[in-house]
Amino acid sequence: MSQIGVIAIGRNEGERLRDCLESVVEKVAQVVYVDSGSTDGSVQLARSLNVEVVELDLSIPFTAARARNAGFERLIELNPDLKYVQFVDGDCEVVDGWLERAQQELHTHPETVVVCGRRRERFPEATVYNRLCDIEWNTPIGETKACGGDAMMRVAALQAVGGYNPTLIAGEEPELCMRLRQNGGKIFRLDAEMTLHDAQMTRFSQWWKRSVRAGYAYSEGSWLHGAPPERHWVKETRSIRLWGLIIPSIALLAAIPTKGLSLLLLAGYPLMAYRIYQYARRSGLNPQDARLFGAACMVAKFPQAQGQLRFYWGKVFKQPSKLIEYNTPSPAH
Repeated sequence: MSQIGVIAIGRNEGERLRDCLESVVEKVAQVVYVDSGSTDGSVQLARSLNVEVVELDLSIPFTAARARNAGFERLIELNPDLKYVQFVDGDCEVVDGWLERAQQELHTHPETVVVCGRRRERFPEATVYNRLCDIEWNTPIGETKACGGDAMMRVAALQAVGGYNPTLIAGEEPELCMRLRQNGGKIFRLDAEMTLHDAQMTRFSQWWKRSVRAGYAYSEGSWLHGAPPERHWVKETRSIRLWGLIIPSIALLAAIPTKGLSLLLLAGYPLMAYRIYQYARRSGLNPQDARLFGAACMVAKFPQAQGQLRFYWGKVFKQPSKLIEYNTPSPAH
């Protein structure tokens, strides 16, 4: 596959990075690993596998978008004739057969600029949080608006829109995909296995921080591109504001004047969780996973609201964005 390059990004991924790099290193023309200040020997590991390494400048704030842009720039410097680039997070392993399938899809359909497949959790039963990630990855097959961190893209299309927005601390993939679509490209999710992801999420605090990050990303996305016709993440941002801020505030602040009647508003949470459960069942989830998904979606409104407030606070007081990290560093190699 001489027309494909791979960019892996990571920070303190431990043995997950070895699995990631070994899954691609002898299958494509070039692999570039971009490291964001690891202290666990990730850089040495990558070089031991003969992978090109880019170490980001520690004085500039890290973002995944910045890392991917740096990797892409180095990749094209090393091999300017590449037609396709596979992005993969350092905690993911690329499944056998995916690179061939993705390349074939892009080669056959010139209007398609991004393809992604099925990302699955390696250990979905290890924790309830891993299970939630596995459910989240299971998005519909076919033409879509966005991809995640793992995807194969057409090099020329990525260059045409100037790559990722390096200032975004989260939600950079949908924002890029929006610009790719506005430039005439199409994005497809294929019915094919793509990557195995290892979330290693074992604590409620990790899930909470991940949800805070999502709320921040929704708010920033709608701030940047919420105008018609795209209205990027406007619906999601309004939902977070309603369920995470407005309803609980009214219910609690009006409890004394209404002699507790306002607390009836809180009944909307289990009702909405049940509606999400019904949607999940129609989408093919088993009852147990559908219940988990419905409950998690509603509970997540609160940390997402925290992320939303964090975004607007930064805008009002002109504070720079800072990464919201939930991963626990993996053991050293």
